[in-house]
Amino acid sequence: MASISRNLRRYFAPDRLRRLLLLSQHPREYVTAECHRPVVLHKRGPDILHDPWFNRGTAFSMTERDRLGIRGLLPPNVVSSQQQIDRFMLDLIRLQNYARDGPSDTYPLAKWRILNRLHDRNETMYYKVLINNIEEYAPIVYTPTVGLVCQNYSGLFRRPRGMYFSSEDRGEMMSMVYNWPADQVDMIVVTDGSRILGLGDLGVQGIGIAIGKLDLYVAAAGINPQRVLPVMIDVGTNNEKLLKDPLYLGLQEHRLGGDEYVSVIDEFMEAVFTRWPNVIVQFEDFQSKWAFRLLQRYRKTYRMFNDDVQGTAGVAIAGLLGAVRAQGRPMIDFPKQRIVVAGAGSAGIGVVNAASRTMARMLGNNDVAFESARSQFWIVDAHGLITEDRADIDPDARPFARRKGELGHQGLSEGASLVEVVKKVKPDVILGLSAVGGLFSKEVLEALKDSSSSRPAIFAMSNPTKNAECTPGEAFSILGEKAIFASGSPFHDVDLGDGKIGHSNQGNNMYLFPGIGLGTLLSGARLISDGMLQAAAERLASYMKEEEVLQGIIYPPISRIRDITKEVAAAVVREAVAEDLAEGYREMDARELARLSEVKLLNMSRRTCGALNIQQ
Repeated sequence: MASISRNLRRYFAPDRLRRLLLLSQHPREYVTAECHRPVVLHKRGPDILHDPWFNRGTAFSMTERDRLGIRGLLPPNVVSSQQQIDRFMLDLIRLQNYARDGPSDTYPLAKWRILNRLHDRNETMYYKVLINNIEEYAPIVYTPTVGLVCQNYSGLFRRPRGMYFSSEDRGEMMSMVYNWPADQVDMIVVTDGSRILGLGDLGVQGIGIAIGKLDLYVAAAGINPQRVLPVMIDVGTNNEKLLKDPLYLGLQEHRLGGDEYVSVIDEFMEAVFTRWPNVIVQFEDFQSKWAFRLLQRYRKTYRMFNDDVQGTAGVAIAGLLGAVRAQGRPMIDFPKQRIVVAGAGSAGIGVVNAASRTMARMLGNNDVAFESARSQFWIVDAHGLITEDRADIDPDARPFARRKGELGHQGLSEGASLVEVVKKVKPDVILGLSAVGGLFSKEVLEALKDSSSSRPAIFAMSNPTKNAECTPGEAFSILGEKAIFASGSPFHDVDLGDGKIGHSNQGNNMYLFPGIGLGTLLSGARLISDGMLQAAAERLASYMKEEEVLQGIIYPPISRIRDITKEVAAAVVREAVAEDLAEGYREMDARELARLSEVKLLNMSRRTCGALNIQQ
């Protein structure tokens, strides 16, 4: 019991949950505070208790129970929201050992099961728990545990959440969107399940990643949970195991391709923007060959972005700029960094494109600047170094293929191994987005000892944890305390002895995408531009204090996520106004936005981040 008491003291915050339900003067209607705007609710009786959007369980007062027709449907004792959370957390601590579904079920998956049950019955309490314990539970509702959830989703499925569109629904999507009960939707996260994290094609089970991302939009950005919508577009799967699994919940047929595939996505986009013209759509975990094509197809027409291509790139740029600062150099020296990139998928090429644009802008944004920036990258994929000599080179990677004239004096050739490239280039940074666990082997890390930088940086960014190119322990054991380490999934810091710590930075997309979404929403921007994404990345890069960066801490702790989101959102709004893309939000038009001072703009973001009135 003593250990349970210690855990309870660690978990519980003293802050109170704002009453989301307010009585109106009408005897048969109930008014909820939808963020700060009242919404009339026409439900009564058991319908209230079975609706997780509005259910407060035993926290309903006696007056509320009378007005809602639920007196006698709950135990008589009225408890506070905080008492409910105390009871839930005590149960969680006791039950997480027993919620495992056999020895193969991990403790994080057991925690997810318990949290998911709470989500199914009481969303207000669920988000309160998530926000107050964000550092512990973000890895449960998002990476890395969400990967396990997606792999096992057909077996975990109990209650539908979100919407499912399939290739069998062609011609019906325009009417289907009206089956969703919310008249207003601010954020959609959509996936086709073709490349979930680094786990490959998981088909319809990929809906778990969309649900997890939107949980973070609510927890980090204060987006109203009644205005978010996770979406799965099921066009089949090429995963032979799922095609043969009798419990699989998706279409058991091979994936559509070509124009047929594009027509399904086209119909979906037209349908959701017809019903919700101001919605923001985040594309998530589409395989590389479609990620870039769909981004280019829609980004000039709809409010959308691809988090794998653009969000990952922004987080990586922030970390790369932080690594420059950690070397004791100004960020303007970024164009001098020599960067070896392992992985030429949508995330890898997205990072290289964005990083080269950042370098070029620092160098003057002309043709010479772009050529100079291009020359700072060496891309290695499963076939080795990408050069002009490669047959059937991916069009997206072609601009960064090493030129014949460059290879001779570097002692490299087409297909050179990662170790060879690191030995010859002596890079300042090795950046892993390969989804190949352990790719940064002892030999690769030993080669990095000869880096031209006094503080070489290792970015093992692939998710989930098992796909990380190396661990912080492996990196620091070979490169020592001067190394800078970042990863996509969380790792513990490394004790280097003598009171020294090797900091393990988590370069997670959650630092950016909630702020990008919130800033777009608040600005009313028609489109999400490269400039808005760049502003988000640069604000994240400058967020850390100088003394933190010099210690090798280039990303903030997750516990600061709401403050980071506020800052990123404000930067996005400023850029949208500067580019004349802003159209305003609710009662504030674009001209009023443009007149806001820095302090007022931050306060606007802060108020929206606190729209649920659930404090850290």
